Amino acid sequence: MEVGIEDCLHIEFEYNKSNGEWESKPHRYHLKDVIIGKIFFFLVKIKIKNMDIEIRRRESTVTGATNHVETETLAKFELMDGAPVRGESIPVRLFLSPYELTPTHRNINNKFSVKYYLNLVLVDEEGLRYFKQQQITIYRLPLQDT
Repeated sequence: MEVGIEDCLHIEFEYNKSNGEWESKPHRYHLKDVIIGKIFFFLVKIKIKNMDIEIRRRESTVTGATNHVETETLAKFELMDGAPVRGESIPVRLFLSPYELTPTHRNINNKFSVKYYLNLVLVDEEGLRYFKQQQITIYRLPLQDT
C-alpha cells in the first residue's frame, strides 16, 4: 500500500499474507492471525505529527432501493509520534485475536456484505489528515477433528 503527495510525501506500507508471502494481491488472514509488516519513508517534506493504523469493519445492507452502510473502527494504534526522516522504517505487528472479528462476507443474496479494511492515517502539524485504506479478507479456519 502506498501513500503519497506529489513532491512532498512518499511512504510504502508492506505487509504479509497469512502464509508469510509478501505480495500486493488482496491479503487473507484468519480470525486469530497476525499482520506483520513495515512502513518505509522514501520522501518526507511535510512535518508529520503522528501516524496511526486502524482496523475498520464496513457492513452494508440493502432494503428495497435503500443501501445502508455502517463503518466501525474496531482497533486504533499509534505507530509513530514525531517527524520521520527519509530512509526510516517502522515495524508493524498487529494481532487480530483480541478483536471480535467475523469472516468477510461479500454480497450475500444481494442484501448484505461485511468487509474489513486496514486504514493508515497520517496527521501533520497543521492537523491535516492523510490516509490510505486497503481491503483485507478475514476467514474462519476449518474445524479440526480431535
